[in-house]
Amino acid sequence: MAYVNYQFEKRKRDLERKQKQEAKRQRKLERKKHQGAEPPAPPPSV
Repeated sequence: MAYVNYQFEKRKRDLERKQKQEAKRQRKLERKKHQGAEPPAPPPSV
């Protein structure tokens, strides 16, 4: 009977988690970049 390699499974989970965190960080940077590029809305005239 084969044994379970827990270290491999843990490393795989850690790599997946880090990839998700990096993707989230990239999305946040892109969103921030796009918000900064947009001109500010003109003030409403009352």
